[in-house]
Amino acid sequence: MALRMALKANADLHIAQAQVAAAAAAVHSAREFPNPTLGVSVAHISTDGRGNATPAGNGFFNRSYDSIVALSQLLELGGKRGLRQASARAGERALEAQREDVQRLLMVAVGQAYVGVLGAREQARVLAASAASLLREAGVADVRYAAGDIPASDKAQIEIAAARLGLDAAAAQQSVTAATIALESLLGVPEPHGETILSDRLDQLLPQLEAVDGDAPIRSVRPDVAAAEAALAKAEADFTTQKRAPIPDLTVSLQFEHNPPDAPNTVGVGVSLPLPLWNTNTGSIRTSRALRDQAAAQLDKVRIAAMADVATARAAFGEARARAAVLAGELAGKSSAVLETVAYAYDHGGAALVDLLTAQRNDNELQQAVVRAQADAAGAALALAAALNRLDTIHRDFPPR
Repeated sequence: MALRMALKANADLHIAQAQVAAAAAAVHSAREFPNPTLGVSVAHISTDGRGNATPAGNGFFNRSYDSIVALSQLLELGGKRGLRQASARAGERALEAQREDVQRLLMVAVGQAYVGVLGAREQARVLAASAASLLREAGVADVRYAAGDIPASDKAQIEIAAARLGLDAAAAQQSVTAATIALESLLGVPEPHGETILSDRLDQLLPQLEAVDGDAPIRSVRPDVAAAEAALAKAEADFTTQKRAPIPDLTVSLQFEHNPPDAPNTVGVGVSLPLPLWNTNTGSIRTSRALRDQAAAQLDKVRIAAMADVATARAAFGEARARAAVLAGELAGKSSAVLETVAYAYDHGGAALVDLLTAQRNDNELQQAVVRAQADAAGAALALAAALNRLDTIHRDFPPR
């Protein structure tokens, strides 16, 4: 649901789509022929009062006006029109790939923001649960204090620790709101207030996200690499176009001339072309060559960055998944068991207050570490899927409805 909202309303994706539409219009323009030129002229009009009448009469078409109607058409030579079309098509491909890359990055950003909200919410739950646990112990401490089993200082320390955890839980709720606002911004919510309610839990997402095959190769060509390849193809076409620019383009003309009485109706043809004597387009050729070399270097840079992205994502995913497995497995169980044992012993006078507070603090920190590790693993799984161009393997059901 979140991804569908983002793909529908995200401003960056709308901008990328508009750029693709503009590029498609440029391709259409490149396919069009230059318009012909129509010229009409009337000459030999007498201005000295003698008139332009001929033996045929004094009507407009009988006067000795030299009337010419000419039609001219520019003909591009040297394959420049085809190169211009190739450049436009490459530009369209580049922007289409950029749009796909915007979508890829948007999907992983939405996924990670979604995981961030769930992680912040789980952190708040852990703190609230720890505070509630200490509040229960404070109730027991009241009974024991009334019975004279513990001093007032022990009772006060438990109450202080419980109150502090309660304040931490309230602060964590503010983190949930901030994370939700960040998610709403990506989803294109007009007025983000952090009020979106997520019905999922972090542990629901982990099995699906951890199923990402970290050893899989990059699927096809990543959109950012495809965009760089298309940009190079466009630069190559532009460079070739500039090299062929000195080849003269012909302008072919056909004219009809009406000049009574001696040449009442005649036709003529003409050809004109510029002579590349003073300007051989050297500056534009050098510029386009530099832009081509720049595009080639950019392609190499993007390819290297893509491979580095994959390597980094694989390492981060492997570490986060292993850390989450260790923390959420045996360590979390041991910590909970220790806390229960110490709490029971304290309630029955078999453990000191410092032992209870230490066990509570250690369990609270471990539970928060579990949440952070799980969130890190989920975010790393999304980053790895994006690096491998395999987000389609998880986005169909993420987040689950």
